[in-house]
Amino acid sequence: MATIVGGIATSHTPTIAFAKDAKKFDDPVWKPIFEGYEPVQQWFREKKPDVLVYIYNDHMTSFFDHYSHFALGVGEKFEAADEGGGPRDIPAIMGDPKFAEHVAKVMVADEFDLSYFQGKGLDHGAFSPLSVMVDHDAENGWAVKLLPIVCGVLTVPLPSARRFYKFGKSLRRAIQSYPEDIKVAIAGTGGLSHQVHGEACGFNNPEWDDKFMDLLEKNPEALLDYPIAKLAELGGWEGAEVVMWLMMRGALSEEVEVTHKTYFLPSMCPIATMILNDKGDVAPPAESDEALRERMEWDYKGVEKMEGTYPFTIERSVRGFRLNHFLHSLTDPAVRKLFREDEEAAMAQAGLSDEEKRLVRERDWIGMIHYGVIFFMLEKLGAVTGIGNIDIYAAMKGMSVPEFQKTRNAQINYGVAGKEK
Repeated sequence: MATIVGGIATSHTPTIAFAKDAKKFDDPVWKPIFEGYEPVQQWFREKKPDVLVYIYNDHMTSFFDHYSHFALGVGEKFEAADEGGGPRDIPAIMGDPKFAEHVAKVMVADEFDLSYFQGKGLDHGAFSPLSVMVDHDAENGWAVKLLPIVCGVLTVPLPSARRFYKFGKSLRRAIQSYPEDIKVAIAGTGGLSHQVHGEACGFNNPEWDDKFMDLLEKNPEALLDYPIAKLAELGGWEGAEVVMWLMMRGALSEEVEVTHKTYFLPSMCPIATMILNDKGDVAPPAESDEALRERMEWDYKGVEKMEGTYPFTIERSVRGFRLNHFLHSLTDPAVRKLFREDEEAAMAQAGLSDEEKRLVRERDWIGMIHYGVIFFMLEKLGAVTGIGNIDIYAAMKGMSVPEFQKTRNAQINYGVAGKEK
């Protein structure tokens, strides 16, 4: 089974990335940042985790018009996001879709409602501290795979501190019950005390930060009944994002060994790090790994026996992402216009593979379903090409339209196309 090697608590201020990219390594004002992360770098080199579960919040970059409480990154890789001045010059980091699907199933079985994402960039909440924690280069990529968990901590209402901690507890069992022999590290990011908006911007509270880190290590449950408003009063409004540290702590053993702790306040936000080594469970969990895996699959038993049925699983969504993304892009009038004028150019622009191009070119509706396309993307292609839903249904069943219509109560056809402007 998977083994949890420990956790990292870290700030994720863009100050860190700025200092690194500007090569301020020996500047006396900036040097303490890098000194604080050197033990963390060494920890990753020694522990060699296969996957890093990375808990952070997006800063209205990739998640703007859709803002989830808990979003799980299930993609094959994650690029650096463009936050306004172009993305940072760092390589994409690889994901682990198979591990992500297992974690998702356990979390949903434990009644945590998730959203899933791929094809979105990760902003400074992820890559700012990550770039000084984990070895990476353009040729070899990153020394670890990433499972990002994006938490909605910027809009009200947001989940409570206790909810974040409970999420961490379920996350621990999700990781432990993964049947493959991998090592997993967990990072909780954000904070500590800071506020970046309004007349109260520039607020810091080092005394609270010190108390919070001490309780996080020794008595995290003492923090669970702090309302968000109290966390904001003590640590600034944006500083209330320390609830993500509680998620990480909940995913570790009850007792941890802290081998490194640092705190540096250069400007608006403290730059703090902690290394918390997992000491293992004192007693075996109440629910065995086998029982947990059986429970997480309970809702889906027998699906594989349903003839002609292809549930849109995370595995299928990752496999078919490029083609699904292209078909969805037909909702953009500019892409739609190009496709109608030159299908091959539109598909080449989208980077479709030869097989994906063939599926679209031949309007191989059932082939696209088998490939991993969700039906509602077929509707969009039909709308653009003037093909009705009934035509698609008939093709998927290997029937002519008249033959299929005879199986319906009304001999109609329809589609989702609206009116072009």
